Amino acid sequence: MSKKLVFERHAKTVLSDSQDFAHKLLCTGPTLNLGDACVYSCQYCYVSAMMWRLLAPLLKAVNLSHRDIVVRRGNSLQVLENQLRTHAGILRESERRKKHVVFTSTTVDPAGNMELVKESAELMCRILEETNWDIRVLSKSNLLPQLAKLIPDKWKHRVIYGVSSGTLDDDLARAIEAGTALVSKRLQSLHWLQDNGYRTFGMICPALPQTNYDEFAEKICNAIRVEKCEDVWAEGINARGKSFPATLQALQTAGKMSEASLLCTVALPGTQRAEEEYKRQLFLALAGRIPATKFKFLQYVESPEDHTWWKDQQKNGAVLLGSLVHSKPKKQKNQQESVPPQEAAPPELTAAQHAAKKAWVTKRAKYSAAEISARSKAAAFKAWETRRRNQQMSS
Repeated sequence: MSKKLVFERHAKTVLSDSQDFAHKLLCTGPTLNLGDACVYSCQYCYVSAMMWRLLAPLLKAVNLSHRDIVVRRGNSLQVLENQLRTHAGILRESERRKKHVVFTSTTVDPAGNMELVKESAELMCRILEETNWDIRVLSKSNLLPQLAKLIPDKWKHRVIYGVSSGTLDDDLARAIEAGTALVSKRLQSLHWLQDNGYRTFGMICPALPQTNYDEFAEKICNAIRVEKCEDVWAEGINARGKSFPATLQALQTAGKMSEASLLCTVALPGTQRAEEEYKRQLFLALAGRIPATKFKFLQYVESPEDHTWWKDQQKNGAVLLGSLVHSKPKKQKNQQESVPPQEAAPPELTAAQHAAKKAWVTKRAKYSAAEISARSKAAAFKAWETRRRNQQMSS
């Protein structure tokens, strides 16, 4: 699959509740994820940092990075049915009747190839049949029309399709988004959906620093046909994990020296104010061409001074994110239960409880290889599973 090793994880969920993406207004909470590592390899991707703890045992065993593998969630349809049938968490009966918007996906591209398109369509149809929810689909492929054709017409009005790109340059996108469809092909697929009466949205992300922000905004807004999009999201590139150095290196390797030079002005240590200014210029240029009722510019606010400026721009489409905006209230000391320390301390675990806890940790980290081409990697993975099995037997 995209010449990557493919693994399956025995996950207990494919639906989850994400307040982070609800804050971005991409959904009302529910998200649908069919994997943990994508068929694509975008240099600025944040998922590797998010999934590091979960996938660390596997990555160490096969001596590969997150970008080198695909991790799918096994038996995804049955997992979804179990979630819907048991009404666990966000899937209580009362929630199923509400008018939610589900976002797919926060971890992998749901339409990276036809195999994934068919899997996504199967699960989306089940959600559409069992709930009153709408579904928002975001992809960097040109296969969304194929996905739309697999959804019965009776649910056509409940799915919103969007393609993501922060550039109109095919060569630039190829440099930092390995394996994805050409931007020109993505736009063709978006236009087909719009011309055939499907609901669509725009996603200008991540938009790199520009020499002329007004010119960039005019061209990309025309390309996505803002007037035919229900909403348009936009975002600059953010310093998450190794996104800045990885993107910079990819640009330099591809010979995109002017783009690399511009990125250096906002990505190197000590350039925080320049980064803030780049985000503001990008926002203002796009806000001048996208109606405020449609525009949603995602901005992580880092300081109280910046918060004042961005808060004033909410009327023009700014969506404020980050701990400064959505911090959880701290529990006050007088709110804590007045329980003596000796009573509040947890009891000692019994031998059986220790064994159960160890078995749970072992099961959580257990993977099965769906396809491994290199013998050395297969041997490493087999040795890793053998060690896990021996640990479980000894417990």
